[in-house]
Amino acid sequence: MIPVDKVQDIVNKHDALEKELSSGNIDPKLYAKKSKEYSSLGGIIKIARQYLNFESEKKDLVNMVQDKSNDKDIIELAQTDLNELIAKKEKYENDLKVFLLPKDEDDNKNAIVEIRAGTGGLEASLFCADLFKMYEKVCSKKNWKLEIINISKSEAGGFKEVIFLVNGDDIYSYLKYESGVHRVQRIPETETQGRVHTSAATVAVLPEAEDVDIQIKESDLRIDVFRAGGPGGQSVNTTDSAVRITHIPSGVVVSQQDEKSQHKNKAKALKILRSRVYEAEKRKKDQERSSNRRSQIGSGDRSERIRTYNFPQGRVTDHRINLTLHKLDEFLSGEIHEEMNQELRLKEQSLKLENLNS
Repeated sequence: MIPVDKVQDIVNKHDALEKELSSGNIDPKLYAKKSKEYSSLGGIIKIARQYLNFESEKKDLVNMVQDKSNDKDIIELAQTDLNELIAKKEKYENDLKVFLLPKDEDDNKNAIVEIRAGTGGLEASLFCADLFKMYEKVCSKKNWKLEIINISKSEAGGFKEVIFLVNGDDIYSYLKYESGVHRVQRIPETETQGRVHTSAATVAVLPEAEDVDIQIKESDLRIDVFRAGGPGGQSVNTTDSAVRITHIPSGVVVSQQDEKSQHKNKAKALKILRSRVYEAEKRKKDQERSSNRRSQIGSGDRSERIRTYNFPQGRVTDHRINLTLHKLDEFLSGEIHEEMNQELRLKEQSLKLENLNS
């Protein structure tokens, strides 16, 4: 049961904002923020008021049911209304609980995704490429824009590392559940004995940080330029176009050499660095704020094994929620990725509701 004072706070806040916004005596700089806050309360205020009125309405209906002087039809009608009221209260309570859940301020941001081959050599790099193709298909189905920032290829079409930006609506709220170690079990094409090999790749999902999200001083950066190596043509290898940026306070280092232009490489490197520093500070604050509460699916730690893709058995298992889907091909093609994501969202919502009630 939700404490009445928490629901009353919603009503009081709504009424106070309504009075303030209609008065005309409000700082123009705060108007947009307060209007947005008022709008967010608009969807729940009716339910909040009905929830607060529940006890008095229930008392009136119970009195009608228990009053033997009333006609039989009136008593039956009152009993029906009472049953409906009790059922509505359960729905009101659930809606209010969801509304009161802690919000992730980064959910509406774009996301930077980093996939790196882990243990398993060549097979791990091939799996890294498979994961990238899976996310490409998910983005395509959702009409999200995917932009490759950096890519490091290996033999046979694999990737040692790939970093990309995803633009769209509420990207981070969806992709954040992909952070962690993804493990694959399959028979490599080069395996002559038919043995199943286990390899892994690490996925890190960062909210794209803007200048307003985090202030990075120019004096805190060390920028080195050097001659790019690897594929890219003669001009790439003969000019100092590659850039390495070090954020001295945090020790975060980002190198970028995909572009022939030093300016473009620097811009891409700064985008990644800003998001990495922002995510590190956010993680630190989250740990301090919820050190005694478990409100996330897994730890969000990149070293945590979150999912196994078993090719011989045609299944994918998410270890955070113990969910197995025996549709590996459909999952990798992005067809049923939403199904797994929805279960992860529901589980996290459930954990947050437990914390709300504790």
